[in-house]
Amino acid sequence: MGTMTEHEPTERIVGIGAGAKELATEDMILNIGPQHPSTHGVLRLRLTLDGERISSAEPIIGYMHRGAEKLFEVRDYRQIIVLANRHDWLSAFANELGVVLAVERMLGMEPPPRAVWARTLLAELNRVLNHLMFLGSYPLELGAMTPMFYAFRERETIQAVMEEISGGRMHYMFNRVGGLKEDLPEGWLSRVERAVADVRRRLPDIEDLMFGNEIFLARTRGVGVIDRETIMQYGVSGPIARASGVDFDLRRDEPYLAYGELPVKVATHTAGDCHARFQVLLEQVKVSLDLADACVARLRELPPGPINQRLPKVLKVPEGHTYAWTENPLGINGYYLVSRGEKTPWRLKLRSASYNNIQVLRELLPGHLVSDMIAILGSMFFVVGDIDK
Repeated sequence: MGTMTEHEPTERIVGIGAGAKELATEDMILNIGPQHPSTHGVLRLRLTLDGERISSAEPIIGYMHRGAEKLFEVRDYRQIIVLANRHDWLSAFANELGVVLAVERMLGMEPPPRAVWARTLLAELNRVLNHLMFLGSYPLELGAMTPMFYAFRERETIQAVMEEISGGRMHYMFNRVGGLKEDLPEGWLSRVERAVADVRRRLPDIEDLMFGNEIFLARTRGVGVIDRETIMQYGVSGPIARASGVDFDLRRDEPYLAYGELPVKVATHTAGDCHARFQVLLEQVKVSLDLADACVARLRELPPGPINQRLPKVLKVPEGHTYAWTENPLGINGYYLVSRGEKTPWRLKLRSASYNNIQVLRELLPGHLVSDMIAILGSMFFVVGDIDK
């Protein structure tokens, strides 16, 4: 008598909804850029996508490369200032500053007190202009148009006094080795005071438009988080680093100009996301406005005196080398100057903040959706000319 063999029934698993297995998709290579609109300048991102999620990202730079460092080597120290203020076109005065500080250090030259305090004032006004541009343009990329108009109203208020003193709207060319181009115009300090007061009074309008907006909060909170270790590994500095808990600011920790005599407050957060980066930016604007007021008060107290040092017709820097660094609006800028005793530098190496800020994207973007990439990119605070130099 034969025996029956029982067979276990075949089981079919059918996934429904969230329990379903993901469909196998083929990775796609997507190039973002290099076009100017909506990509923060001529930057190219080579993304590998798994569906709509980024699996790898490679920033490709060099589309605006002008060879500024090589151009520095065939120009005298006056001409270099013209070139140096252009790589980060939102921070022209701060860019000039690093060059003249390096040259003055090589010469052992001390600028007059009026020049030191006026430089500090102008550097902080330039910082406000830089931050207002990012505070206005970022919501525009997320679909909010109104903050841009408010930010540009405040920029024009500050631009008016910057243009009055230097004659330039973006490229001021007002620094000189040994001081500034010329003395402050009569009544200019009063106009600065009014401009600073106006911007401070109206700044809450921008703050409410951005940080009181549910869509802005949803697109920025918890998006694009960078931890402190990654910041340190990539040499990221400035507002991005401070938003991830790196409490470092050259104005307080390695003072130059008149910062050693000023109460510099450093805004920091620990979240490290897009939202924290813009909180730091807004708080830094408030700090810069306070520092500008303190500089104006000190300039009023100073007795009349020169604004620069007399220089020879042909300025030659002694043989040697030095490194000067400044807390630029976008982060730390470094200037390594090597001289062979001639009227032109043998080498002037520029360490720009934007370069490091953009390299960290290869660590930051993977795992995020393409739609989040726009929010992240706008919060990394870079100027493409500052990357490519």
